[in-house]
Amino acid sequence: MNIECGVDEAGRGPLAGPVVAAAVILDETAPIHGLADSKTLSAQKRAALFELICARARAYCIASASVEEIDRLNILNATLLAMRRAVETLAIRPTLAQIDGNRCPPLNIRAQAIVRGDAHIPAISAASILAKVARDRMLLELHAQYPEYGFDRHAGYGTRAHLAALQRYGPCVHHRRSFAPVRALLKHSHLV
Repeated sequence: MNIECGVDEAGRGPLAGPVVAAAVILDETAPIHGLADSKTLSAQKRAALFELICARARAYCIASASVEEIDRLNILNATLLAMRRAVETLAIRPTLAQIDGNRCPPLNIRAQAIVRGDAHIPAISAASILAKVARDRMLLELHAQYPEYGFDRHAGYGTRAHLAALQRYGPCVHHRRSFAPVRALLKHSHLV
């Protein structure tokens, strides 16, 4: 029997926080309407779909790779690691992993990379929503610890406000030291 899971990630570009991946096996008997690329949905719509996906999917898993892993492996390899963790931790073993993008993580099942899959394959759309909502919630937790950076507003992305806060306060332990703006700041301030 063919069991397909959709896989996507959130948080490759930010200067802070983990990269998060999700794998989802949808249940054809319990369709979820409104699935789409998470970036095209409002935060409210994503949150509602997150709950539906968790309730109706046959299986799902959300996994991450830490800032330390990102700095050690590089962002691409850390993303693939998070994806592999999500697929391998599913309660149901899929026979095919459909991965958003042009690269597949090393898996012990068949994998297929699909560019813009989050816009076309419902299970990948569901994975993109789980990953994005989970990561945004993680960054809200970081905001509670480090309000001066404004993680609640930019989720760690290199916005003008975030770069200004980095300049003013220096990086915290959740900043990715291998990313150019953080690395440059550390080098300039001799904190390396």
